[in-house]
Amino acid sequence: MTDTYNKPGVMSNTPEEVEFELRAHIGSIWTGGRLFIGMYTFMIAALAFSYFYLRSSNNSMEWRPNHVTAPTAYGWAIYGCTAAMSLLAIFGQSRLRKGQVADWLVAGWTAVGIGLLALFLQLWEFVALPFYPGSSGYASTFIGFGVMNVITLFVTTYWLETSVARAHAMKREFGAGAVLAKTAEARSWRANVASMTYFQGFAVLVATMLLLMFYVL
Repeated sequence: MTDTYNKPGVMSNTPEEVEFELRAHIGSIWTGGRLFIGMYTFMIAALAFSYFYLRSSNNSMEWRPNHVTAPTAYGWAIYGCTAAMSLLAIFGQSRLRKGQVADWLVAGWTAVGIGLLALFLQLWEFVALPFYPGSSGYASTFIGFGVMNVITLFVTTYWLETSVARAHAMKREFGAGAVLAKTAEARSWRANVASMTYFQGFAVLVATMLLLMFYVL
């Protein structure tokens, strides 16, 4: 303690301490990913509460006049893209664990393209809506759902794209086997990929629930 106080510029860099710090860093990625899912769940729970509350109260029969609904073709197309992006991310990680980096990169870039398509369709759907925001309880909650889905698609696509881009950067800088190495950079990246994939799987479960709420029920 005295040496550290008298020489604040000198830091211990033993292998044990480096490994401890790396494990703490990886643990923080794991914890942060799960906390992010918790925060996302609260956002979706607020939407679900407003949906079922307005639907059950149905004041003045204004919940869903004339059974108005959003374009179901857009809804199913967006859901299909969301599911495909998540499944490709999960498949890519399973191949990565087997050492097939090229398969993961192909699956990742394909999923990024599908995610961008889903984001475009979700934004374009706002133009094709047969109702105005606030015209009914369904319309109000659907606009909230649409905005939340834009945020979800942007976050999942961006997270996936940065993971793939980081893999390419490591390959250019350290060689072809860099992403599978036991270096701190590679282990940190793999932990980030695991958290990203876990969120992708959770996001498609949420998308399934929202599809049923706004396009099927």
